[in-house]
Amino acid sequence: MAKEDYYSLLGVEKNASEDDLKKAYRKKAVQYHPDKNPGNKEAEEMFKKVSEAYEVLKDPQKRAAYDRYGHAAFQQGGGGGPGGFGGGGGFGGFHDARDIFNEVFGGMGGGGMGGDVFETFFGGGRHRGGGHDDGSRDGADLRYELEITLEEAAKGVERDITFRKAMRCDRCHGNGAEPGTKRVTCPTCRGAGQVRRSGGIFTFTQTCPTCGGSGTKIEKPCSACRGEGRTQKNTTVHMKIPPGVDNGTRLRSHGNGEDGVNGGSAGDLYVDISVAEHQIFQRQGDDLFCEIPIKFTLAALGGSIEVPTLFGKGSLTIPAGTHTGKIFRIKGQGMPNLRHKNSHGDMLVRVQVEVPASLNAEQRKKLEEFAQAMGDPVGPESKGFFGKAKKFF
Repeated sequence: MAKEDYYSLLGVEKNASEDDLKKAYRKKAVQYHPDKNPGNKEAEEMFKKVSEAYEVLKDPQKRAAYDRYGHAAFQQGGGGGPGGFGGGGGFGGFHDARDIFNEVFGGMGGGGMGGDVFETFFGGGRHRGGGHDDGSRDGADLRYELEITLEEAAKGVERDITFRKAMRCDRCHGNGAEPGTKRVTCPTCRGAGQVRRSGGIFTFTQTCPTCGGSGTKIEKPCSACRGEGRTQKNTTVHMKIPPGVDNGTRLRSHGNGEDGVNGGSAGDLYVDISVAEHQIFQRQGDDLFCEIPIKFTLAALGGSIEVPTLFGKGSLTIPAGTHTGKIFRIKGQGMPNLRHKNSHGDMLVRVQVEVPASLNAEQRKKLEEFAQAMGDPVGPESKGFFGKAKKFF
């Protein structure tokens, strides 16, 4: 079956910018994420497809190759297709070009809360899931998308996240052998883990193909894990999200990826944070922006009003004669800075002056008296404008 076009999978045009690709991928990933579609194989497959598409198109070299040759660019060693969510190749399809998404952001201890270490988006990381000469294999890194509210991003929050991963088999305790049986010395390498091969005048050593370098062989594979030493299980990780995170922040939970094989180290869990849109506030870096309506009488006379903030209520002084569109800055009421705990952004408030849509007779009379007292019922600014505009007609 022919593979689907990567641009069509993400729903973008061929000339889409990197930012457009990122936004499109994030939307699709949230839509098809396995945790939001439990038991839905079609959604899981779509999640893998959009992850594969984004991995290729976000890399300029891979994207150029794909634009020129299509999927053929990655066949037969042409580039390699990415894996899916939590794939055995590590990190759910996010490894290459410095292991593609080795974006490390923070750390939580295995199964519990650990210290948070932060690096910028596209920071350093490790590729996991590889084998070693002794026959062990490190567990793959896993990736998890977590959406939080703006309030949670501002104040920090703790969450328990549950997902499936390859964990040490309870029946064989990870050694791959059926209980009551044991591992025996590998007959091919006789326990050395390596074999010698001759090629003409040269002799070279390589990892034993029978035991994978461990020097032992399973006498009878475990019936639960079929000799792998791992089975798929649900697991829950408690994690702490610090104040100040934003879309694209990645947290690393050390050792909470897949368990290793034959003594290999466990992979890491990478948590990708997305912040839901807020009804009132828009975020601009560490600053928050909002629009607040005020009465035209307050705009004319001046006064003080209460305004909402993410941390409670604040007070804003409105000078007399304030016009629509005026922006006021409330210091320190923005988002906390992720790297500097004692630093906060500001809240920017743009006022919209509300004009009453209808007036009763008494209100209209008083407003007319006010206009006459000002000296020009039609408004001096209006007269001035139309006077200047006459020359265009």
